[in-house]
Formats: sequence, structure tokens, C-alpha cells
Amino acid sequence: MDLKDKNLWGFKRLLRSFVYAWTGLRYVIRYEQNMRIHLIMGIVVMALAFILNVSLTHKMILLLVIGVVLSLEVMNTAIERTVDMITEDYHPQAKVAKDIAAAAVFIFSIITVLIGLLIFLPPIIERLSNILG
Repeated sequence: MDLKDKNLWGFKRLLRSFVYAWTGLRYVIRYEQNMRIHLIMGIVVMALAFILNVSLTHKMILLLVIGVVLSLEVMNTAIERTVDMITEDYHPQAKVAKDIAAAAVFIFSIITVLIGLLIFLPPIIERLSNILG
């Protein structure tokens, strides 16, 4: 088969890849509780960023770390589903693989909380000091 026949760079192929990605995103939102929690927290954090009028740079940092957490959660789900597909029986190594994937989300979530504290504490303290006087 000639490479031209495969149409590796075709518009239909590109559109299909977006459809597959959208399908995967819908799946993880529908079936993964942690993904829904991360999404809700991301929305709350961005709303707080606008309420507290944090700088554009800080908003961009928040969007970036929220995006990484969501992406890691998607990858964690993909790894868990792949491991589940490979073995239906309990296997200690399968558990280790799934736990390690979850640990990636956990580690970055902790870093994200620390970044959020660094961004949000100064304007919160400033507002409280203005109120308390």
C-alpha cells in the first residue's frame, strides 16, 4: 500500500482524532469521580482568581497547573483501564502499576495546592487586613 493511499495527513483523519479525544474526555468525566472533583475544583479556583483579581500571569499559572492535573487524571484512568484489560485477576504488579499512576496525580495535586496557596494567600490576607483594619 502506497503512503498516499493511507492519507496520513488528511482532514478527515484529523477530525476523527478530535472525536476520539472528545469521546475519551466524556468517558473520564462520566465515570471517574476524581476527574469530576478536579474539574469542580478547577472551576472554583478560577472563579476565585477572578474574584480576588489576581494577575494575568497568576491566572495563566493556575490554568496550566489545572490542565496538568486534569491531564494526569486522564492518563491515570487510561493506565488503570489498560491494566484491568490485561488481567482480570488480582495481581500484585497490576496493583503497583495502578498505584504508581495514581501517585503521579497525587504528587502534582499537592504541588498545585502549594502553588494555589502562594497565589491566593497574599490577596486574601490583604483583604482581611482591610476589613479588620
